[in-house]
Amino acid sequence: MRILIVEDDPDLRRQLGTACRDAGYVVDTAADGEEGHFLGDTEPYDAVILDIGLPKKDGISVLEGWRRAGRLMPVLLLTARDRWSDKVAGIDAGADDYVAKPFHMEEVLARLRALVRRYAGHASNEIEVGPVRLDVKSGRVTVDGSPVKLTSHELRLLQYLMHHKERTVSRTELIEHLYDQDFDRDSNTIEVFVGRLRRKLAVDVIETVRGIGYRIAGPGVPPAP
Repeated sequence: MRILIVEDDPDLRRQLGTACRDAGYVVDTAADGEEGHFLGDTEPYDAVILDIGLPKKDGISVLEGWRRAGRLMPVLLLTARDRWSDKVAGIDAGADDYVAKPFHMEEVLARLRALVRRYAGHASNEIEVGPVRLDVKSGRVTVDGSPVKLTSHELRLLQYLMHHKERTVSRTELIEHLYDQDFDRDSNTIEVFVGRLRRKLAVDVIETVRGIGYRIAGPGVPPAP
């Protein structure tokens, strides 16, 4: 999952970035509203952490601009604890949730997981596809109850496919959501990791949709046309 953090405080931006990367997200950052607006308007993100008090362009204006342009990614606002009016304005502008400063990093990560989960249409932290079960919070993967050990790259790929289960996901979409901007899009990394996942899961749940990409689906789901 790829997220954007827009925060002008360099220490907090670094702390948020480190915590999110440690949690398995691919992270882009911006230090002001103009840069944040540009990135959110041009790059595909699964979620955004957006501070309200930003230089050059405030967070509410950034959010309003995204929503007017039809950008639907979930947004978690960072607000000042004593500014209830900012919270109201943020929700009215299209924010999906907010957390007040100062905050515990665990709360931010929990709210971020919830936003990504709900945006993909899942009510629980556990996603199942046939015998494969993924605990989004812990990153634990099991097949028929037996744990499967995955690398961080393999886990990110499986998480994205399972969040979008039964939908065909193109190779381009996977690259955009799982890797940094400087990733070599002509490489065969995706194909390599799909092959490794298939071997480790040892169940037939990842389908190749010829000429398009991949789909993960459980037994009884007809193949993609």
